[in-house]
Amino acid sequence: MQTTGNTILITGGTSGIGLAFAKKFLELGNTVIICGRRQDRLVQLAESYPGLVTRQCDVSNTQEREALYSWIAGTYPATNILINNAGIQLVTDLTKPVDLDRVRGEMETNFIAPLHLASLFAGHLAALSNSAIINISSGLAFVPIAFMPVYCATKAAIHSLTLSLRHQLRDTQIKVFEIAPPSVDTELGHDRREDKSQTHGGIPISEFLAEAMVAIEEDTLEAAVGMSKNLRAKREELFSVINSGF
Repeated sequence: MQTTGNTILITGGTSGIGLAFAKKFLELGNTVIICGRRQDRLVQLAESYPGLVTRQCDVSNTQEREALYSWIAGTYPATNILINNAGIQLVTDLTKPVDLDRVRGEMETNFIAPLHLASLFAGHLAALSNSAIINISSGLAFVPIAFMPVYCATKAAIHSLTLSLRHQLRDTQIKVFEIAPPSVDTELGHDRREDKSQTHGGIPISEFLAEAMVAIEEDTLEAAVGMSKNLRAKREELFSVINSGF
C-alpha cells in the first residue's frame, strides 16, 4: 500500500511501537495523529516533532473512544489509516482470586478498544482510497507466556478478530493488517518492574519497524515479525520452552 500522503491515527502513540510508527510516517510525508493518556507527554512530542497532531484519549473509556472518532471525522476527515496499537501488559496470577478491575482494564485497552474503534471507523474508511486498519497483535497471540495470561489472550483475540474483520470488509477497499511483533525493547510491561526506567528487552525497535514497514508496503496482511514467525509456526512445541523458566 502507499505509505505517503496519508492521514494516519495511531493509538498509544506516545511511546514504543506507536511512537516509532508516528515518527516514520511523519518522515514519509504523512499527516500523523497520535492519541494517548499522558497530556504532558503529548505536549512534549508535539513540540519535538513539528506537524505531529496530538489528542488526549484513554482508549479504555467508551465515551472517549466515541469522542475521538467524532473529532477525527469532523476535524481530520481525510484520515484513511487507523493503527490500533495501544496496549498494556500485566501479570495475573490465576491460582488465587484476581483483581477484576485490572483484568477488565487490560481487556478493554487491548481488545475492546480496537474492536470498537474498527467498527466506528469502518464506514468512514470505506469511502476513502488507500484506506487500512492495522492491528498490532503479538507473537504471544500464538504462544502465550503463562504469567501474563490476560495479555496473551487479548492478543490471540486480536488475531482472531482481524481475520473476521478482514472477511467482513472484503467487499470494501479497506485493507486489514495484523502486525505481530516479537519482544521489542520498549516500556511495555513496566507495571511489573520495580525499576520503571527499565525497558522490556527484545529486539531494537528500529529492527521491528523496518520489517513492519516492508509488510505494510508489500500488502502482507498478516505479518509475524522476527521471532514471532517461529511462535506462529511452532505453537505447541515452543509453549513449554518459553514457559520453562517461570
